[in-house]
Amino acid sequence: MPENSALVLFSGGQDSATCLVWALDRFDHVETIGFDYRQRHLVELQARTEFREGLVASFPAWAAKLGEDRVLDLGVLGDISETALTRDVEIKTAPSGLPNTFVPGRNIIFLTFAAAIAFRRGLKHVVTGVCETDFSGYPDCRDDTIKALQVALNLGMESRFVLETPLMWIDKAQTWRLARQLGGERLVGLIRDRTMTCYQGDTLTKNDWGRGCARCPACDLRRSGFQAFSAS
Repeated sequence: MPENSALVLFSGGQDSATCLVWALDRFDHVETIGFDYRQRHLVELQARTEFREGLVASFPAWAAKLGEDRVLDLGVLGDISETALTRDVEIKTAPSGLPNTFVPGRNIIFLTFAAAIAFRRGLKHVVTGVCETDFSGYPDCRDDTIKALQVALNLGMESRFVLETPLMWIDKAQTWRLARQLGGERLVGLIRDRTMTCYQGDTLTKNDWGRGCARCPACDLRRSGFQAFSAS
């Protein structure tokens, strides 16, 4: 296994797809991991396959670096979560003040399982697309949370993992720009057409910014970011 290697948390959405390409641009070997937690938008797991296939076909240099993919079954997270991402309920603000799309512990659990895989595979860098700029108020997307978790994982596994968060301080428009910087309009088109960010998992509605219902909070962020990117 190359020393300069990474594991990317790849959901099938815009942010994690951009992070995957960011990692391929920097590291010699990149593997991906996804999670089935009985999410409402389970179709994102199919988008993972579609995007990886598109990368391999369109970017042979990156394809040579792209390694194993795995999806872990974390159905128990869906079982214990009463949220709009794991139940067919209206998306709204919860009494806590957080959006009810917040799945408590999700990113902490994801990163812990990813680190366990990285430990076994000898991968130092663990890359995730969390972001403070337009993170919908999720506390497990904050920089402080990731830094604290990095310390805990390294202490608990006697390792030197680096939790990489390339999108932490940029907004959606800047995320589109990063994709263009990395892979030009071909990559922008691949992300637009083959990723799935919509909380409703709507793959049938086509928009100029990609597939999605155009009504949920995730679609709102993606649409406004793409419009700002297109106008710049």
